[in-house]
Amino acid sequence: MSSTELPGTRAIAAAMAPTVSAVRVAEGERLRSVALPGLTLTVRSRPADRTGLPPALFVHGLGGSSQNWSALMPLLADVVDSDAVDLPGFGDSPPPDDGNYSITGHARAVIRLLDAGERGPVHLFGNSLGGAVTTRVAAVRPDLVRTLTLISPALPEWQVQRPAVPTGLLALPGVAPLFARLTKGWTAEQRTRGVMALCYGDPARISDEAFRHAVAEMERRLELPYFWDAMTRSARGIVDAYTLGGQHGLWRQAERVLAPTQLVYGGRDQLVSYRMARRASAAFRDARLLALPDAGHVAMMEYPEAVAQAFRELLDDCGGS
Repeated sequence: MSSTELPGTRAIAAAMAPTVSAVRVAEGERLRSVALPGLTLTVRSRPADRTGLPPALFVHGLGGSSQNWSALMPLLADVVDSDAVDLPGFGDSPPPDDGNYSITGHARAVIRLLDAGERGPVHLFGNSLGGAVTTRVAAVRPDLVRTLTLISPALPEWQVQRPAVPTGLLALPGVAPLFARLTKGWTAEQRTRGVMALCYGDPARISDEAFRHAVAEMERRLELPYFWDAMTRSARGIVDAYTLGGQHGLWRQAERVLAPTQLVYGGRDQLVSYRMARRASAAFRDARLLALPDAGHVAMMEYPEAVAQAFRELLDDCGGS
């Protein structure tokens, strides 16, 4: 508990929180809640096959959650001890007290989590928004990061992909409430199909079971009163980061990353252009590139085996730890 927090504050907040469906926990996973000053984070754990393995932390993208890593984490259970975090306002984590959904705000949440758990340095993974967040973490706190694996990281592009434009528009005042009204009649299944068509290189690869789980999660999220606020403010955070120059610009920070870096880009990614792979490979000083021609925006969900193999090769290059 923060020293400035009144006794019982969290209990009162919990009592006033909306009642929503329980979040899904896959076999072999565990959820825990971590209370930190100004925020509470839900962490999804996949324990390692044996003790003594180095820790890893996985950070999801905009509109995602720690569940986005459930396909990849079991494939790495013999080499790392895995945690996946729900960023503030996403998954099962409530909004931050200060309402800060900027890239820096999310990065501070990750840093606070790592500092509080004394788990650093970790093998750090990030997808999309999480890729921007983890790039900033690795740049400002190199002591917390052993390696960095970025899957379609949301780093600034001069020519934004056309399907990504609605995400930028979502950041504009009034657009989110308008979109919510216009799509009020959409079912969770329709929304899920739309998201998957946007994020997957080939939505046909999604199993019926995975689709059912995704629909259930969409239904759960729509019950949250802060769903649109978290989406809007985080989208605004991405747009703001795209326009930020100088030493705080994401590309400048990418150049400061010391950790060995694995980059993963999909040839069918509609949100982060495949052409950015070349720039990223040049920006990160110790970078390796995995190009997946048929993958979309979430390669760790579409091709988890390929991503796992790339990470294993990164580990080998770093001496296996």
